[in-house]
Amino acid sequence: MSKISEQTSPMQTVIVSGASSGIGFVTAKLFLEHGWCVFDLSRRGSNLPGIRHIYCDFSDDQSCAAAIAQVLQETEHIDVCICNAGIGISGAVEFTDMADAKHLMDVNFFGTLRLVQAVLPNMRARRSGKIIFTSSIAAILPVPYQALYSASKAAVNALALSLQNEVRTYGIRIACLLPGDVHTGFTEARKKSIRGEDIYQKMNKAVAKMEYDELHGIEAEKMAHYLWEITQQKRPWIFNIHGCQYRFFCFLHRTLPTSLVNWIEGKVYS
Repeated sequence: MSKISEQTSPMQTVIVSGASSGIGFVTAKLFLEHGWCVFDLSRRGSNLPGIRHIYCDFSDDQSCAAAIAQVLQETEHIDVCICNAGIGISGAVEFTDMADAKHLMDVNFFGTLRLVQAVLPNMRARRSGKIIFTSSIAAILPVPYQALYSASKAAVNALALSLQNEVRTYGIRIACLLPGDVHTGFTEARKKSIRGEDIYQKMNKAVAKMEYDELHGIEAEKMAHYLWEITQQKRPWIFNIHGCQYRFFCFLHRTLPTSLVNWIEGKVYS
């Protein structure tokens, strides 16, 4: 297990993208309670006293760069960047609107990339910092009728692995939190498509099960505490999976043939 570092200075700065709701909101609140300087980068804002909201559209290059520039004007340093902003869509791959697919990838993957590129120069110059991605267990075990979301998170995982080897020499650490089913407003906000339901007759049942599991999933506050724990580790694991059932599923993924594991997951959602 990774060793926990000494208590950090109360003046450290954390950026949380997508902190207007869900995991991002409770994470920003937790860091604030620990005495950190907290910046919420989102479009709507968290409306929580003590958290500095800066407007940011992660699908726009200039908006993202300007947001980070404003953070650095106010603090001059970034200790932790939590890349949490994301959106979801569900539906059959065959009938997924290409514009929706591109928008999801633009926010979930390229938005993450934009944020990383914006914060790295400051961290590299200081030879210190942590970048933490809110990924998903779906990156390892892709969910039927949520293929684009799963693909975007798999891309984030690959980015994290490559990035760690690029920035290790500069004292920057990279980590991913891979939540399973979490009870947040993300479920309601997901864009749902039922196109092709007459052809893919298992789709609505599969999506309903997914949503039921999310609504009865772990509370977002626990995910926030996991993110806090990762920031306190000197050398955190690159992939952090919490929950016995999810660790078990990932163990099966590593030990059983991929086709068998994928077939089992298909049965779960059929």
